[in-house]
Amino acid sequence: MTTLRAFTCDDLFRFNNINLDPLTETYGIPFYLQYLAHWPEYFIVAEAPGGELMGYSAAMLMLCMFTVMGKAEGSVAREEWHGHVTALSVAPEFRRLGLAAKLMELLEEISEKKGGFFVDLFVRVSNQVAVNMYKQLGYSVYRTVLEYYSASSGEPDEDAYDMRKALSRDTEKKSVIPLPHPVRPEDIE
Repeated sequence: MTTLRAFTCDDLFRFNNINLDPLTETYGIPFYLQYLAHWPEYFIVAEAPGGELMGYSAAMLMLCMFTVMGKAEGSVAREEWHGHVTALSVAPEFRRLGLAAKLMELLEEISEKKGGFFVDLFVRVSNQVAVNMYKQLGYSVYRTVLEYYSASSGEPDEDAYDMRKALSRDTEKKSVIPLPHPVRPEDIE
């Protein structure tokens, strides 16, 4: 039976099988520790009966549309209070079991309890498997962010979709009305 539990510091040394996927953004240990210290309720891991890690999700509740390293700013009055999914990854051998959907559901519930207006995430435009999964979970493309992901080995930078799902506090669904034009990373608040 799969166990969903809080991510611990020890898990940092056990999740390479999940993080080595080419579509998974990886970060330095200080980044993960900052999330663990500031938003422990948003850092969840799925563990198999044998103890191996199956997947994890890391998110934060933010006061703005985008922040670097989890910085919070903005205001509730402008209806920017929301949950942001920073990372969601499932080990290849545990995919297509519904783990990603379950982890997303938990993050949405936490954001709902904290009074968020919506949940958002960024995903590579080329990652159609993830884009389709998020659409099945009720997310829609809010905007395209040009050259959001840095490329390696001389390839061009890749665009991202900023996908959103309105929560119950956004009764008029204003947070998910798509922008008619793409934006650049420096234009994101």
